[in-house]
Amino acid sequence: MKFGFFDDANKEYVITSPKTPYPWINYLGTQDFFSLISNTAGGYSFYKDARLARITRYRYNNVPADAGGRYFYINDNGTVWNPGWSPVKTELDEYVCRHGMGYTVIKGKKNGLSAEVTFFVPQNFTGEVQKVVLKNESNEKKSFKLFSFVEWCLWDAQDDCSNFQRNFNTGEVEIEGSTIYHKTEYKERRNHFAFYTVNEPIDGFDTDRETFMGSIYNDFADPETVFSGEPKNSVADGWSPVASHFKKITLEAGETKTLVYVLGYVENPYEEKFNADGSMNKSRAYEMMKKFDTAEKADAALAELKETWDALLSKYTISSPDEKLNRQVNIWNQYQCMVTFNLSRSASYFESGIGRGMGFRDSNQDILGFVHQIPERARERILDIAATQLEDGGNYHQYQPLTKKGNDAAGTNFNDDPLWMILSTAAYIKETGDYGILNEMVDYKNDPALAQPLLDHLKRSFYHVVNNKGSHGLPLIGRADWNDCLNLNCFSRVPGESFQNTASNIAKEVDPETGAPLNEQTAESVMIAGMFTYIGPEYVELCRRMGDNAEADKAQAEIDKMKQAIIDYGWDGEWFLRAYDAYGKKVGSHENEEGKIFIEPQGFCIMSDIGGKEFTEKTMASIEKYLGTEHGLVLNNPAFTKYIVEYGEISTYPGGYKENAGIFCHNNAWIMCAAAYAGMGDVAFDYYTRIAPAYQEDEKLHRTEPYVYAQMIAGKDAKRFGEAKNSWLTGTAAWNFVAISQYILGVIPDYSGLKIDPSIPKAWDGYTVTRQFRGATFNIKVENPDHISKGIKSLTVDGKAVDGNIITDITGGVHEVVAVMG
Repeated sequence: MKFGFFDDANKEYVITSPKTPYPWINYLGTQDFFSLISNTAGGYSFYKDARLARITRYRYNNVPADAGGRYFYINDNGTVWNPGWSPVKTELDEYVCRHGMGYTVIKGKKNGLSAEVTFFVPQNFTGEVQKVVLKNESNEKKSFKLFSFVEWCLWDAQDDCSNFQRNFNTGEVEIEGSTIYHKTEYKERRNHFAFYTVNEPIDGFDTDRETFMGSIYNDFADPETVFSGEPKNSVADGWSPVASHFKKITLEAGETKTLVYVLGYVENPYEEKFNADGSMNKSRAYEMMKKFDTAEKADAALAELKETWDALLSKYTISSPDEKLNRQVNIWNQYQCMVTFNLSRSASYFESGIGRGMGFRDSNQDILGFVHQIPERARERILDIAATQLEDGGNYHQYQPLTKKGNDAAGTNFNDDPLWMILSTAAYIKETGDYGILNEMVDYKNDPALAQPLLDHLKRSFYHVVNNKGSHGLPLIGRADWNDCLNLNCFSRVPGESFQNTASNIAKEVDPETGAPLNEQTAESVMIAGMFTYIGPEYVELCRRMGDNAEADKAQAEIDKMKQAIIDYGWDGEWFLRAYDAYGKKVGSHENEEGKIFIEPQGFCIMSDIGGKEFTEKTMASIEKYLGTEHGLVLNNPAFTKYIVEYGEISTYPGGYKENAGIFCHNNAWIMCAAAYAGMGDVAFDYYTRIAPAYQEDEKLHRTEPYVYAQMIAGKDAKRFGEAKNSWLTGTAAWNFVAISQYILGVIPDYSGLKIDPSIPKAWDGYTVTRQFRGATFNIKVENPDHISKGIKSLTVDGKAVDGNIITDITGGVHEVVAVMG
């Protein structure tokens, strides 16, 4: 069942019914100001940090769904409706929502009147622009009333939804002309405020929610002010401040009227908070309003935004006979990668924006997906992340984007975290050739007195694994490795405890066989071991390129030891083990009753050549046999049916959901990469199409947005097999782009240049990739006359033969590349 379609020419997904199976959203903003907007105009806005600088309020897990947003109400002689259908839900004569690159257009039509609203966040602007175009498409004059509406959040979103004894007393607004100012707490410690304005005189307003609604028992669907057609000109005083503009509008037949609304955020230096007369300094707000006081200015800013996205998406494009592949690679996957870079996992319709900051492992992996688009911001992000690292090479699991400091509440000792920074730094240097980043002085624990070169940070990341190994020579898992729900050191028996942040319980446990107390120095991760052998060589290569061969040799020896430990203790005969638990027992083994095989370590161990061809073939066969489904690869099998206290959260989920045998799309990409690395191009692309959004047909089953990846799809053990959850903010985006762009299509940034190494389905005749790289543009034509999966027979650049498959002579301009497989 379809609720919309792709418009590739305009880089849009067009939604044709407002009643989507779940709210289908878009993200506005690429710098400091961000908005989430659904296909019915739900969502919210914030500045940098979705928790600490929330501007508008939103209600998660509400009934009805998607309650709260930026709404326009039209009262057309008693018929009240919204352009986006919700919240009044009057049946529309016409509805369409176009989610594009950084903008959303929602159009509704009722009784001959159409209203089209374009929402976007302009470049270098801390606000959301809303251009409203009203057209009388009837044959008669129309007079109607238009109400805008947003509800202010009282800044700290967590406090806003819990500390009512204070918050019901703090709300403050100011009305000046057509502008409503949200200045709650401004007179005290805050130096920022928000405003909502329109570029024409208004006929009234409301700023008190209860007054606007008419009763505390009314909701967004039946505000009394709108239905009565008269504003109350209320001024909020505590309770719940809102912002609503009222306009009376008359349009002749065929006439159009355009209004521009701006929802803005302003920060003043503390010494400039107030004017000489003691009033709030609004000068910066006035400047922002002036930038969008006409429709022409709004149109120009939208055109600039589209040009920005065209430029970003032009860095890597494919032309192939498969239109689904083209749209996935050229548009939506790269777009999603940029959103995950901006927001990590903090603010989506599944992440409330109050529970998580920027993840250390998450943000490092996200860099892999966007570094080719904006390498300068990747550089900045790497340095920001590194500055939160601890002196022993460990790190805070999260940091807050507003302060850029480590998050004590999330804690440390997620032992996979340090390795990801080596991988992201390597990806940045391969893309740019900028080895200077390794010499940048970077804090430890955000303390300038502890600053050391970034290369020192990578060294400590590497040796954090070396210095934290268990009895099998495998890395200690800590609180968790990549899978935060495999908690081998938690032993939680108390409802409400954090599986990740509870470490004291293990001290109370004893091994029933030996009577010895358990401790955190026993549980080991084969996942981290595989990561170490896959990522560690990047550290070795960086050392060599920086002239430190002695350190490179020392590090390589540690990698070799880890490879042997995996062969000796991490191989289960047909696949790689997942871990050893706190009792020293195998996890992810044929010896286990449930959870015999896990997906996570398999790909990294294959790409590290652990056990050679024999191990690879057996592992890939086991993956398909035990983990394969039509909707993707499940994380583990068989699913857990009972709570296993020594495994933790993974065994709490019903079978087929999340980490308990759900299809965790992030780690599916590692298997695509592994299959491609092993020359199994048909298998790699098959796995790619099983989860790539452009290839999904049943939107009603899938439920979440059909244009972006979800974190999880319900697995074969679930009652709702094939249903997705946790869309948008997932490492799936970056890793699937790596899988398709580098491992399958085979255009790979390398320290020495641009490497061409496809691993594709044998049936493919070829394709063309345009890749901008280090100031040059390469038009790469891949030909597959012998219909093989992997191997380059010849490579020419501008008609000249190149030895091997790496283009090393990178000069500016446009270059024609022909790669013939064979």
